[in-house]
Amino acid sequence: MNTTTSPTSEKPLPQATEVDVLLLLEGTFPYVAGGVSSWVNQIIRGFPQLRFGAIFLGSRPQDYGPMRYALPDNLVHLEVSYLYDGRETPPVLPVQAQAGVMQDVQRMHEMLYGDIKHPACPHLFSQLMDEAGPDGKLSEEVFLYSRASWEYIKKSYRQRSTDPSFVDYFWTIRTIHTPFWRLREVALRAPKARLYHAISTGYAGILGVLLKHRHQRPFMLSEHGIYVKERKIDLYQAQWLKDNRSVFEHDPSRLSYFRELWIRFFEHLGYLTYQAADDIVALYEANRQRQLLDGAPPERTCNVPNGIDVPRFAALRALRPATPPPVLCLIGRVVPIKDIKTFIRAMRGVVSRLPEAEGWIAGPEDESPEYARECRDLVAQLGLEGKVKFLGFQKLTDLLQQVGLVVLSSISEALPLVILEGYAAGVPTVATDVGSCQQLVYGLPGEDAAIGASGRVVRIADPEALAQASVELLSDPELWQRASEAAIRRVETYYSQDIMFGRYRDLYEKNFQWQA
Repeated sequence: MNTTTSPTSEKPLPQATEVDVLLLLEGTFPYVAGGVSSWVNQIIRGFPQLRFGAIFLGSRPQDYGPMRYALPDNLVHLEVSYLYDGRETPPVLPVQAQAGVMQDVQRMHEMLYGDIKHPACPHLFSQLMDEAGPDGKLSEEVFLYSRASWEYIKKSYRQRSTDPSFVDYFWTIRTIHTPFWRLREVALRAPKARLYHAISTGYAGILGVLLKHRHQRPFMLSEHGIYVKERKIDLYQAQWLKDNRSVFEHDPSRLSYFRELWIRFFEHLGYLTYQAADDIVALYEANRQRQLLDGAPPERTCNVPNGIDVPRFAALRALRPATPPPVLCLIGRVVPIKDIKTFIRAMRGVVSRLPEAEGWIAGPEDESPEYARECRDLVAQLGLEGKVKFLGFQKLTDLLQQVGLVVLSSISEALPLVILEGYAAGVPTVATDVGSCQQLVYGLPGEDAAIGASGRVVRIADPEALAQASVELLSDPELWQRASEAAIRRVETYYSQDIMFGRYRDLYEKNFQWQA
């Protein structure tokens, strides 16, 4: 097994030429803690008989710190690649596009804009990526410097752009397309695998498309959150996107052109990934329905809920106090999508009714330092110093025995592991109405719902509702106890990791047999 060195450390990374499952990861394991990364770590360790590889795709090296996870012994390959790493573009030289290549690019974009369901669309994309190497018809130099490319960009601007700045359009187009050449380089270096398994659409999903096309091996997609939906949230909030329309041209009911352009880009990546994937896994039915709306073939979709190591957390029940501690704990990264500010504002209402209550925020602050500073400033503005505490990254088995509620104030989630981990420890939840939280708290119709409520679900960005539900549970020991018992029963019945491993074992074995 060969080794290379991680760009973020001097420690050599494991390298292999062949693996059983190659995981394709965007901005997650092993450099980002919690959530999807925890699931990736869990899956690798849950199948010790398989040789796993992983490719981590990030934005820039400076956006990530050291590894947050010890690498499992059966992770025999890890490559770290950055799509916007500041590397120099090829030197400016005269280059001639070969006949027909820009016509194929134009045809590709026309299908993406107006006829994305055309059966030739994914095939043409793969063919163009085959030509994207240094010796191909669509090298990066051809795209950047050929007259044919320049003429096509001008034509596209005149036909489609509603923003008056051609300069911004030109550089946005270059920025959007740059990762494709990076991804092709990664695909050429990647080890062969019996199965390629992407954990999102986006860039990781497109890498799966390329690897399936290159090696003719099966490709599986697991989506925790719906990637396109999450990117839309990011793009709606992004301040770096320009809008050059004058006050007379600006229609406040319409998004700026460049915001729409980036959204369409990620929608197109998602569609191409769905078309290539042999199996498409969602965590719960609402997300599977969203996948269908976004182009996933129904016969390839299924649901596999997250599962946790229930016995590991069940041992904490005996260590908990006899009465619920008046501690509300938000476990997650301090980033805007977790809406930490709503939790902080809710604590103002909680403390006014339960003066002994505390709010703990347990998660790293380095992903969005400016937002973390704003959250700390809000605590000071509301006079909650000493009542709201930033704990940083914590070991959950130490944390959960000390808290009365796991609180989730996010504006977007899928099937949050922290709620399940809290359940296994006997801790109910108060969560916003996102992702599968209704399902986790009130159960699916039938036997699951009959278990009873294991907490409360409230509206997004409603600190008063969050505070009221939390106080209701913490101030009524009998109500809290019923929610705790429902939480334990629900996680033990439906969300154990043994159930999850069994479903993925079936999927892996089916795909391994596909090649036999």
